[in-house]
Amino acid sequence: MTTALIALIESKLTTKWSPEQVSGWLREDQSIDISYETIYQHIWSDKKNGGYLFQHLRRKGKAYQSRSKDKQAGRGFIKNRISIDERPHVVDDKSRMGDWEIDLVIGKGHSGALVTIVERKTSFTVSRRVDDKSAKTVTAATIASLAPFKSAVLTITADNGKEFAYHEQMTERLKCDVYLADPYCSWQRGLNENTNGLLRQYWPKSTDFKKVSQSAVQDVIVNLNNRPRKKLNYKTPAKLMAEHMVAIAAQGLCTSNLNLP
Repeated sequence: MTTALIALIESKLTTKWSPEQVSGWLREDQSIDISYETIYQHIWSDKKNGGYLFQHLRRKGKAYQSRSKDKQAGRGFIKNRISIDERPHVVDDKSRMGDWEIDLVIGKGHSGALVTIVERKTSFTVSRRVDDKSAKTVTAATIASLAPFKSAVLTITADNGKEFAYHEQMTERLKCDVYLADPYCSWQRGLNENTNGLLRQYWPKSTDFKKVSQSAVQDVIVNLNNRPRKKLNYKTPAKLMAEHMVAIAAQGLCTSNLNLP
């Protein structure tokens, strides 16, 4: 690899792109064929020489540990909940845009949190920092976060936490259906769990979110949405969502023109 190529790769790694994302982007956007294995080798070589590139990897070489049921304790009964079993099968297929998953990233000592909402097909993410995880606060943050994309919200899938007890308000304000996953079944919202893991690259579990500004959150979300994704043929979530919103607007304009006298 040339010095210029190494500098380019390292610049992407330091913005939290994975080696696979860097490799895919180089191939698709720059016509440069470098395997992600080669990039990993460069990272480990850098580490042996006292470098810090490995610190930008998602888990920094550590094994993943799933949430235990103990950490999910306190899941309560939610009035008028609509089970995920009633969710349309098309949501499972990820064949359309407009189906979202929602969750919280909790701060140290439950000091503040992030409300994170991810569109299932594109992985486009929105997030808002909140001081507490009450149903009232989380509902307001959800509505505010999704309001700019209201025309692209068909369903929301949440977990069984009490913070989603006001799901009927979300349905009313966003004109969408809200489904609640089964208790202790985080795999039913696997994309959201994965996204929260990406956010932990920036804010480890020791983070006090009350000390994190919404501006800082937005900067990270913009960065995340502009990462190329393998499952999207190395396109970015931001580009796909922008194209989708334009298409919706154009469709609405055509419909209104058809209704002209």
